[in-house]
Amino acid sequence: MTPLEIELFACRSDNFGVLLHDPATGETASIDAPEEQAILDALARRGWTLSHIFTTHHHQDHVEANAALKARFGATIIGPAHEAIPGLDRKVEDGESFTFAGRPVDVILTPGHTLGHICFHLPQDKLLFAADTLFALGCGRLFEGTPAQMWDSLSKLAALPDETVVYFGHEYTLSNARFALTIDPDNAALRARAEEIEALRARGAFTAPTTIGLEKATNPFLRASDPAIRQHLGMKTASDAEVFAEIRARKDRF
Repeated sequence: MTPLEIELFACRSDNFGVLLHDPATGETASIDAPEEQAILDALARRGWTLSHIFTTHHHQDHVEANAALKARFGATIIGPAHEAIPGLDRKVEDGESFTFAGRPVDVILTPGHTLGHICFHLPQDKLLFAADTLFALGCGRLFEGTPAQMWDSLSKLAALPDETVVYFGHEYTLSNARFALTIDPDNAALRARAEEIEALRARGAFTAPTTIGLEKATNPFLRASDPAIRQHLGMKTASDAEVFAEIRARKDRF
């Protein structure tokens, strides 16, 4: 099977735009639709024609261009069954799969940031589009869900193969790295990664994508069971969900 091509670009103030293209069929999906012009420019750069929009959740900075892009290209919009998504053509549920360019796309419900947030996993291509559930060294703010729901959601993603390549919704990584060091200061892998991120951002380079394995080694939001983090927080006997909730609360105040 021909490998998929991916175009990553900046949208709005800190959103990532992602186009997913199959050169064999010409099918092209936008992961969310943060900003029409940025997406049109990326399509023109690559000479691609939009066929699909995979929507992860209802926030305006992820759906703003749905209507305009659908009107221009007739793109099919696939998104969460339990959120109000502009222009939605197909509602998908947790555990459901659909086909894009002849390969399966698995839907993973990840409530927390919003109650109906979904992620798109392409197992054959070892790709995950996590939007605002999992960031590099971070996770989404809990606007609608509970800490327990988000911990469960992140645990689902952490169970994917370590080599899974993760694209996420926002360039928050520098702030996330600085916060992570306050939670897991003795983690050598995290310290090395934070230095790399400082250098990347200093030259204007993106910090996406990441991998599940790298996040499990360095992202404190996936490491609630780690003894060093528990000791640092004074939560040796707490549940993983309670430790996660404390980390999330500290990030909200950071």
